[in-house]
Amino acid sequence: MQSWQVAAIPALPGRGRPLRLRDTATGEVRATAPGPTAGMYVCGITPYDATHLGHAATYVAFDLVNRQWRDAGHAVHYVQNITDVDDPLLERAAATGVDWQALAAQQVDLFRADMSALNVLPPTDYIGAVESIPDVVDRVQELIARGAVYELDGDLYFAVGSDPEFGSVSGWDRAQMTTVFAERGGDPDRPGKRDPLDCLVWLAARPGEPSWRSALGEGRPGWHIECVAIALGRLGMGFDVQGGGSDLVFPHHEMCASQAQVLEHSWPYARHYVHAGMVGWQGAKMSKSRGNLVFVSRLRADGHDPMAIRLAILAHRYSTDWAWTPQGLTGATERLALWRAACAEGAAPEAGPVIERLRGVLSDDLDTPAALDIVDAWALRTLQPTTNGAAEAPAMMAAAVNALLGVRLEP
Repeated sequence: MQSWQVAAIPALPGRGRPLRLRDTATGEVRATAPGPTAGMYVCGITPYDATHLGHAATYVAFDLVNRQWRDAGHAVHYVQNITDVDDPLLERAAATGVDWQALAAQQVDLFRADMSALNVLPPTDYIGAVESIPDVVDRVQELIARGAVYELDGDLYFAVGSDPEFGSVSGWDRAQMTTVFAERGGDPDRPGKRDPLDCLVWLAARPGEPSWRSALGEGRPGWHIECVAIALGRLGMGFDVQGGGSDLVFPHHEMCASQAQVLEHSWPYARHYVHAGMVGWQGAKMSKSRGNLVFVSRLRADGHDPMAIRLAILAHRYSTDWAWTPQGLTGATERLALWRAACAEGAAPEAGPVIERLRGVLSDDLDTPAALDIVDAWALRTLQPTTNGAAEAPAMMAAAVNALLGVRLEP
């Protein structure tokens, strides 16, 4: 699957600091400790209605992780999937009378355009579920050999009890797991299952639905095993960050971790589980089922600068839930104008100390509200009539804002 392109990250003097991130599994803000190459897997879209502000906030958050690691001197191997065959996509295609493959291709194209406009660095590997089916089949066969998969009316289920660490990502009790599993694509009440929380790894062919011939029979992959096959194939076990929205903590990231840990006979699947908060609108979480979506493409079509959209997202700490408002976008547009005016000056206060303060707050679990305040203060000082400074400072600050925050300040 083809990714997207953005301009290269500007080089900055000095070196960024080690990045600390909140780990869902421990509840602690801990230092990431990548080797020369940091590995990150972020779960991608199911392409039937992209890209709303909830999506954008998640991918901007992990773009910041990517940028801080690179500033600290690491290469980054960033992998993202596209769930380009799944029930929600097939249901939307049937409801609209559009071929499911055409719908997926249209929405993936739109997602690419939105990510490029928002200056989100592209993944190293951008992989679709359909193209990963051979890898999925291989991984399911390995799980069968380990006694971790059983058959039910032609479908294949992963037995969560085969992983002694099941539950360690979310930390939830079974009652909470069962309730949320039913809400998020699971089938805890299906008769014949050994455990209500066991999840599908291979769905036998259904009439009128796409399927593929394989050693497992004709069918298609389950949701969780798709990401496991892609992540293990591209990153291997024990990569640095598994990322996504907080709605993926359970069942998705829990199930992925358990399947991988059984496959590889090791723990953990990922060294950090990092989750972005949910974005609300009109009093509820922004979601397709509620229809309360604000689309990046619509904001762009209405003439809003993508960098203002990005700044509106960055005004909130990535891990917290927050509400989108038109007033927030207005404020972000004004902030963008302030920063651009300051960077257009012929001289400004020295940029080096400001860059180090930015590195400090961003390395501390991506404190973007504090980072925006730091740039605001520099910009206001720059625009004071009596300010003297260095001729190179405006260009250096523009480069730093781009490199560290992903905000382009050229008009």
